[in-house]
Amino acid sequence: MRKRYQEGSIKKYRGAWIAQWWEDGHRRNRTIGRVSTMTKTEAQVQLASIVTPINVKQASGSRKVTFEEFVNLIYFPFYRRKWKFSTAQANEQRITCHLLPEFKHRTLGSVDRDELQMILERKAAEGLSFSVVNHLRWDVKQIFDLALAEEFCHRNPALKLFTPREAMKPSRLVMNFEEVKTVLSVLEQREKLIVKLAILSGMRPGEILGLTWKRLQGRYAEIRQRVYRGKVDTPKTNNSVRDVALSEGLLSDIENWRTVSIDASPNAWVFPSENLSTPLSRDNCWRRRIGPKLEAAGLGWVSFQVMRRTHSSLMNDLKVDPKIVADQLGHTLDVNQNIYTQSGLERRKEAVDSLELALQNA
Repeated sequence: MRKRYQEGSIKKYRGAWIAQWWEDGHRRNRTIGRVSTMTKTEAQVQLASIVTPINVKQASGSRKVTFEEFVNLIYFPFYRRKWKFSTAQANEQRITCHLLPEFKHRTLGSVDRDELQMILERKAAEGLSFSVVNHLRWDVKQIFDLALAEEFCHRNPALKLFTPREAMKPSRLVMNFEEVKTVLSVLEQREKLIVKLAILSGMRPGEILGLTWKRLQGRYAEIRQRVYRGKVDTPKTNNSVRDVALSEGLLSDIENWRTVSIDASPNAWVFPSENLSTPLSRDNCWRRRIGPKLEAAGLGWVSFQVMRRTHSSLMNDLKVDPKIVADQLGHTLDVNQNIYTQSGLERRKEAVDSLELALQNA
């Protein structure tokens, strides 16, 4: 017996992706793209745009749709058309791990606000970070927003949820100048260049490993792609598509690396894997080459995120215009100032001394 809701299927036939699904009791087929120009993931997104309206139509007016059915067969297919690959990976993993087990066989209309709030409080008590719990709060709101719009429930019970105070908030660590020098002193040429691009230029690891030589032709790095979990993807946000300024010493380091690279042709990876055809794996590089060296130097707490935060914070200490720093990092000014920049104690001491002196002279 065929399921009430469907995901459809994708098959490869004579160099084309063929979508298959059921509609009005009949099996449907449609060619949606060439294998040479479309990935299977992209074909599945196209399929989702076909079956989601059919699922909604079939379930229209129903009050017995389970949370699991709605999320897997309507919510996920719909939002995959909007989400980037990296966003979809993170969102689906989080919802599947933390929300589906809680409401798997519950109907949408049976879930109430207090129950959702208690689950957030329990997740916080179990040690999940503030960020994860806050994302879960947003997830359930978005799920029920869509369910309400499609008339699967009468109201959205997630509208007034709040993130519990008990949820662990991150300590936003940054390095000082001496710690940065130590990091650079213990690494070999390739890893040192990767880390310099992160600290001195504020680039994300996926942006660094996504570089090809043609993107380093001038005195800046053209950020037009990134690598996420081995997949070459577009940059994280619209602000992330940018030209990153490179310091003079960094330009010299890049040229030195170019001279010893096996393949420095325009389309070759700046940091290739052993087979040269794919970019270097961030996790492998960190686990084998960077992490152990930092651990031995007493800086095992340093990560790529710490490096980008260090870039922002040290630039702030040097009194660089925050807008310049935000543009270099590929952030909005608000994100740069409120999340990435940590003001140093000496800078704050200077500020309060200035205030006291101003009051004395008033």
